[in-house]
Amino acid sequence: MTPTRRRLLQAAPALAGAASLPMGVAWAQGRDAAAWPNHAVSVMVPFAPGGSTDFIARLLAQELSTALGQQFVVDNRAGGSGTVGMAFLARARPDGYTLGVVPNGTFAMAPAMYDRLPYDNSNAFAPIGLLATNAMFLCVEPNSPHKTLAALIEASRARPGSITFASAGSGVANHLGPELLQDMAGVQWLHVPYRSGAAGVQAVIAKETTLSFVDSVTAIPYLRDRTLLALGYSGAERSPQAPDVPTIAELGYPGYRASTDFGLFAPAGTPQPILQRLSEESRRIMLSATTKARLEPLAIDPVGGTPEQFAPYAAGERTKWGELIRKRNIKPE
Repeated sequence: MTPTRRRLLQAAPALAGAASLPMGVAWAQGRDAAAWPNHAVSVMVPFAPGGSTDFIARLLAQELSTALGQQFVVDNRAGGSGTVGMAFLARARPDGYTLGVVPNGTFAMAPAMYDRLPYDNSNAFAPIGLLATNAMFLCVEPNSPHKTLAALIEASRARPGSITFASAGSGVANHLGPELLQDMAGVQWLHVPYRSGAAGVQAVIAKETTLSFVDSVTAIPYLRDRTLLALGYSGAERSPQAPDVPTIAELGYPGYRASTDFGLFAPAGTPQPILQRLSEESRRIMLSATTKARLEPLAIDPVGGTPEQFAPYAAGERTKWGELIRKRNIKPE
């Protein structure tokens, strides 16, 4: 068990319970919940297909379809650092037929980026559990003149503003991960947001941008065929799939850690029996030997956390990244 997973699973329960429902409403919800699911369930992903969030959502949807006997269908709704999809989820009927697999860049980082959101981030959603977590590789294209992190930082200081980095959008993990490193190193890079992490990777390969922080789901194949070169890893420990790549903390930035973490949500007001069943099934799926075998080659750590463990984790993420966003005056682009 990695330190990240242990920290998440040992967090003290802190979720407040939902407000009590009138008896008639509670009875009707209980009746509907008992029959759930009796038709297809939509699993919203707030980004375009092809990235790590989409991968986790499709893995989970496939297994839930088998376990619960109805189709769980991924619905990609990209835009606004994931906030377009979250607004859709907030408006959805709370009947268990619309869920969301959402990264921490959206549920913990983006709220500090925007002065106003089209939903109440604190109260519009019912958290079901943390599904998985994975760190990122700081990647450049193989012919880059910057072969080490030290060389990249030296060039950044010699030519301020000359280094560009691609992200999947403002306020997501592979935007704020580089911002944290810039803050610790005392350098300034130019942020170039794209519509997805996959598009950002292609920008690095095409030499449109200098670097990108690439989640391990996407990065590992590129590293293996040497289409990308990794200068560092954003996790607390080295990736077992790329053990020769040092952590950024090892390279002179102690305490540095940034990861993409994936949570499962429903609209607030979804009947508790449905939330409970989803929590149990998703936890069983994520911690199964089959899922672990699928995730291990991609350096993704399955968590399978409960709703009660989600709140303190999310609160800590909001504090850490909110402070960075305010300090660096980061705004949506």
